Amino acid sequence: MIRKAIIQDVRAIHALLQLYGKRGELLPRPLTRIYDHLRDFTVCVDEHSGKVTGCCALQFCWEDLAEIRSLAVHPDYTGRGIGTLFMEEMVAEAIRYQIRRLFTLTYRPGFFKQFGFIQIDRSELPLKIWSDCLLCVKFPDCDEIAMMKGL
Repeated sequence: MIRKAIIQDVRAIHALLQLYGKRGELLPRPLTRIYDHLRDFTVCVDEHSGKVTGCCALQFCWEDLAEIRSLAVHPDYTGRGIGTLFMEEMVAEAIRYQIRRLFTLTYRPGFFKQFGFIQIDRSELPLKIWSDCLLCVKFPDCDEIAMMKGL
């Protein structure tokens, strides 16, 4: 079941992001930032156990630009189409808000390519999006791949 995140999901979201952050597959986020941006998050919940099995966030950056970030699916639940469900939901939400462009910074460009994202140079993104980057442990040596999709 896919739904908007609620306050009780914060620790599960944090645990998922920490898990993949330790693997070097995404950038982890501090617990306080998840609370700050909870309304950006959508989660997938196992209908039987109630366990959060995945998360994804859509963060608005500009009047026509939003970022898909923090897409993570618990390893026990990969290969079940949860990532695809998140992508469909994020695109639909962006369209509802009349966003014209989506971008992501990722270590898995192949996943995003199947949804029509193309690789771009990070310099094509507006300066405003780099405010989060200043807090990143990898700043200024970012090794994520920037990708964009028009809607």
